[in-house]
Amino acid sequence: MSARTRIAVVRALHGLGDMLCAVPALTALRRANPDAHISLIGLPACRWMLERFGALIDALLPFPGFPGIPEQPPIPGALARFIGAARANPFDLAIQMHGCGTVSNAFTVLLGARTAAGLYDDETTGKPPSGRFFPYPRHGSEVHRCLHLTRALDCPSNDDGIPFPICDEDRSALSEHASLGALVDEPFVCLHTGARDPARRWPVRRFAAVGDTLASEGYRIVLTGTAAERATADDVAAAMSRPSVNVAGETPLGIAAALLERAALLVTNDTGISHLAASVGTPSVIVFLAADPERWAPLDRTRHRPVVARRLTRGRSLDRMRRSREDVPGTDEVLEEAFSAMTGAYGG
Repeated sequence: MSARTRIAVVRALHGLGDMLCAVPALTALRRANPDAHISLIGLPACRWMLERFGALIDALLPFPGFPGIPEQPPIPGALARFIGAARANPFDLAIQMHGCGTVSNAFTVLLGARTAAGLYDDETTGKPPSGRFFPYPRHGSEVHRCLHLTRALDCPSNDDGIPFPICDEDRSALSEHASLGALVDEPFVCLHTGARDPARRWPVRRFAAVGDTLASEGYRIVLTGTAAERATADDVAAAMSRPSVNVAGETPLGIAAALLERAALLVTNDTGISHLAASVGTPSVIVFLAADPERWAPLDRTRHRPVVARRLTRGRSLDRMRRSREDVPGTDEVLEEAFSAMTGAYGG
């Protein structure tokens, strides 16, 4: 493609993990189109993608909302203006990387690009939209589903690594943090007790029991989370018999990454920080209560240990994942995987 090629990628998802899982596909896209101008059509909260992965994308275009896409309710007039501007100066290629495309394909086609592309649900949609659309893979990780799309678009790559860039400023900010600066030279474990979806939250008392056990082994316990998750972290701190350092809502993305880089372990619900831990190489245990573990678990199952609720395991082939005996995994199961993850042994 020429130096003036303009590409748009539609991925208007909230989650840190949602966006990190697309990085290998965006890398493949950039390698195949080194001189193209690549715009991410995404949510304003994901501006960090431009800041951290500016070599992969050149611009963030705020998604205007579209009926049926819940992440951003449509704003009257905003959609029409956005589509009008896109059609006035058409992209050469618009790629739907938002999922199976049940609704998002319609938005992508409306952009009026010279070529529209993406995945589509061949079982429910039937005929694909006009352009370069391919059947949505029903199995595999989110990383590999996105790579399936870019390979189909002549951007071949099997590189599924997600290296998150941590800069000196992030590490300096961590060392200067009022609650964490003196902690980072001690062995510590992070517990991430919240999740956007309440159905994904492991019980407070079980997190507290894990924290107390790990504290008895000589680890300081750091409770992480967003500002919205502070109340859950407070509940875990109150339920623990041993002291903890609660920094939920106090660690912007760069500090969170630098903190994880130094941690001995992360124990977390199935939420975005699990993908950040995988990116920086921190051993982790991820408790799956609601989402598809095959799709969302980290790829390295020795360093990162999914513990999957029994109801999610029925009839499933879950490679190297701990199948819980209960619908709410037990503290003992999580602790067993935690100690194995820290030693690098495979048990589950």
